[in-house]
Parts: sequence; structure tokens; C-alpha cells
Amino acid sequence: MLEELLPSIWFFLWGLVWAIYFSLDGFNLGVGILARFLPQKEQNKLIGSLGPFWDGNEVWLITAGGVTFAAFPKLYAVMFSSLYLPLIIILISLVFRAVAIEFYRQSDDVNWQKAWATILSVGSFLVALLFGVAFGNIFQGLLLDANGYHGSVFSLLNPYGILTGVLFVLIFSYNGSLWFSHKTGSKKGFTIARKIYAPMLVAAVLFLVSTAFSTTLWGNFFSKPLLFVVPLLAVASLLATRGLLSRGNAAGSLLTGSLAVLLTVITTIIGLFPNMFPSKIDPAYSLTAFNASSSPYTLKIMLAATIVFLPVVLIYQVWHYKLFAPARIDEELKY
Repeated sequence: MLEELLPSIWFFLWGLVWAIYFSLDGFNLGVGILARFLPQKEQNKLIGSLGPFWDGNEVWLITAGGVTFAAFPKLYAVMFSSLYLPLIIILISLVFRAVAIEFYRQSDDVNWQKAWATILSVGSFLVALLFGVAFGNIFQGLLLDANGYHGSVFSLLNPYGILTGVLFVLIFSYNGSLWFSHKTGSKKGFTIARKIYAPMLVAAVLFLVSTAFSTTLWGNFFSKPLLFVVPLLAVASLLATRGLLSRGNAAGSLLTGSLAVLLTVITTIIGLFPNMFPSKIDPAYSLTAFNASSSPYTLKIMLAATIVFLPVVLIYQVWHYKLFAPARIDEELKY
């Protein structure tokens, strides 16, 4: 029994960690994407607002990678061999993004700051887009057989993968603009969010429709209709964020926007189960929670550590956001 229960538990923990990462670091990536397109004064505020938060959010990305490596080593190996180029570009972009945030205020020279703001925008855009493309391809399946992946980087750039990448960029940029208004009180963030909302909604509708034709994600939902409550809550959150935006409630709109990201990722994880890397060639070659997991002993040890430390990390994260919640960033506050 443990041979099935433990991999199932770790599958959903793996998905939960990714969902938390995208919901938290998503609006930080959105802030980064917007950085180059704002006037100097607002650009300073925008990048300053990232200061106490961005590196804490990155911890969830490291945790997601660690969980993949320790709980599903076969998946880790196949993932890095089949998605090597996009993952390397994501890694390089994350490095340059971090350097840009740290170096931006090391000089008051306008050209220096413009250069690092540009690097921050490009790096954040590539991370959001390529994560979307990678996950879109996982949702619809990869060219996997007994010898591994047979596609190329160009086969990853298919319409569904690109659509998922565009949706990631739009929803992260939307949440980033709301974060900007929430932390600085700037009306510019509201203006950007209103402009992004319509194309984001169109992309979300196209994603939902395309998912029905390009993937098998809805199969688990039709077999257990009660699960439809999760995607319905995601849609409700996406609609609620626009209503709160109209009332000028940046914090509420950001909260519901991030909740929409969290629930959307959880929806896809439920749809994937038990597949982690579905094969387009033959389902027999798919990597699942059961054939890609570590031994039951390893999973038990990891679960014991998670039960102790995961609540601690979650409490710390809540405390951290609460501690800095009242702070408003102005141009004199440097990071």
C-alpha cells in the first residue's frame, strides 16, 4: 500500500511547491518584466519594492528542484536531458535577474540603471515565457520512448506551448503591476493592470479551450466531477480580481490574482496525475509518480522532515509578508 500512497503524496507535494512558487514569484517576475518600460522615478520605486521579497520567493523554486531530485530522480534526469536548453536559459536568466536587482542602485548614472533595468526585464520575461512553454509541453505530452526524448527545442515551440508561455507572461505582468500599485501607491500600476486584463482573459479562455483538445488533463475531472470545484474557483478568482481592480483595491486584486495562479497550477497537477512526463508516442513510456519515484524508505524519511519543516517555512513566509506589509516604497528608499 505504501508503494502507491507515498508516491501519490509526494506527487501532490511536488505540485503544491510549484504552485506556491508561481503564485509568489510570479508577481515578482511581472515587476521585473515591467521595469524597463517605466519612467526613471517609477522604475526606482518598482525595483525597490522587490527588495525584501524576491530572494525569499526563490526558495520555493529551489525547493521544487530539490523535491524533484530527491523524490523523483528518474524524472529529474529525463527532465534535464529533454528540456536542457530551455532550463539552462531559465537558469542564466535567473542569475542575471538577481544580479540586475543587486547592481541597479550601485550607481546613480542613468545609463547604468537603464542597462540593468533592461537586463531585469529581459531575464524576467524569459523565465516566465520558458517556464510556460515547458509546462505547456508537459501538459500535452513529450516525444518520449524507452530511449528518452526524441524532440528538439523547436518541437517545444508548438502553438499550445507558446500559448501557455504567453499566458504566464500576461498573468505575471498583471500581478506585478498590482504589486507595484500596492507597494508604492502609484496609479500607474492600475493603468497597466487594466490594459493587461483583457488580453490575459482572452489567453486564459484560449488556454482552457485548447487544453480540452491538446491534452488529457480534463480526464481526471470527468471521472470525479467534484474536482471541478478547483478550476471553477480559479476562474472565479480571475473574475474577482477585475472587480477589485475597478474599486482601486490593489491588495485585494493582487491576492485574488495570485490565488488564480495557485489554483490554475493545482488544476493542472490534478489533471496530470499520475503522469509527470506523459509520452506522446506511447503511454507505456510515460514517467509517472509510481515509476519515477525514489524508494519507499527515502520517501518516508523525506515526508517526516516535511511534516516538521514545511509548516515552519509557511509560518515564516506569512510573518515575513506581514512584517513588510505596511511599508510603502518611495524613491528615497534604496535597495
